[in-house]
Amino acid sequence: MKKIFFLFLIAFQLVNAQELALVKKEGKFGLITKEGTFAVEPKFDSARDFSDGLAAVKQNGKWGYVDRKGTFLIPPTFDNARDFNSGIAAIEKKAVWYYINKQGEILKGNPESDKLFDFHYGAAFFRQADKVGIINNKFEIVLAPKYDVIRAFYNGYAKAAVNDKWGIVDPSGKEVVEAIYDEVGDYYNNTTWAKKGKDYGLVHNGQFIKIDDVCEFGAFGTQDLIAAKKDAKWRFVNFEGQWVLKPLFDKTKPFSNNLAPVRIREKWGYTNLEGICVVQPMYNDAEPFSENGLAAVNKGYGWGFINESGKVVIPADYEISAAFGSYMREEKGFIGGLARVKRNGKWGFLKPNGDILIEWFQNAELFQE
Repeated sequence: MKKIFFLFLIAFQLVNAQELALVKKEGKFGLITKEGTFAVEPKFDSARDFSDGLAAVKQNGKWGYVDRKGTFLIPPTFDNARDFNSGIAAIEKKAVWYYINKQGEILKGNPESDKLFDFHYGAAFFRQADKVGIINNKFEIVLAPKYDVIRAFYNGYAKAAVNDKWGIVDPSGKEVVEAIYDEVGDYYNNTTWAKKGKDYGLVHNGQFIKIDDVCEFGAFGTQDLIAAKKDAKWRFVNFEGQWVLKPLFDKTKPFSNNLAPVRIREKWGYTNLEGICVVQPMYNDAEPFSENGLAAVNKGYGWGFINESGKVVIPADYEISAAFGSYMREEKGFIGGLARVKRNGKWGFLKPNGDILIEWFQNAELFQE
């Protein structure tokens, strides 16, 4: 009996952890699974992505929240509604914003703020007297208002500025990069790029490493390398600030799967860690490789996909883009095993073999739990 109950519990958890994607069909919004079935048939006037197990949906002019079967757990009585995170969501009633829990009850006890901010990573900003701090989902102040601005959390970290100097904080309020820099980048693996006076460099494990003659940095990828611009050309440095590739490129994108898109004489190809172009520059544009070993490339008439040897796996018949709604990501191509693409004015998801998942839609969001 215990074994049966355990298996049931595992199955229940898998169903509830299943990723869903928001789609629009014939003017209505619904949700699909990665298996290509409708979890919720398109029937809502508007909707937001699933977040924390619930999705905000609009019906008959009001917003409420549904579960993965499309059943209202919180009735549609709100004028506006945002995503749940850590059991809390912001909603609007009669031009006033409140926090609610998953029972739809209005919560009290949050600090005064001139604006109600959404929760992300279990934390939310609050603003008093033009200074910004952070609270947790128990409405405890984990960072007293001290910053002039805090940007939205990205991958669990947020850029923060005080007196025109920038640093980086985490959701617990800890300053992981001291606010002493004129500019900072995103934060990845205890590292960010920064500008200090006229000098550019990396802040790695809290220490600033100056890199001579660099005037710009690229974005982080999935490896401990970042592109840096020197003498009008791009190459890569490791997180200790050492140059690792000798070739100089006109432009670059981040490393992934030990390969990085690089542009040479107006065409894009891919270099390996030794600086050898294993895919020769022939494309108008190119994206980093996804975890499944496919990358989106463009030859001027559309986007297709190649493997790591440069072989075309999916013909260049598509448009690709970031998501259209509340959840924006920079990645293009295969994410979580599927690629969001557009063709003939309709949006859908491609499988790695090039087949379309379920059908084409008026629009489609990325999959989320």
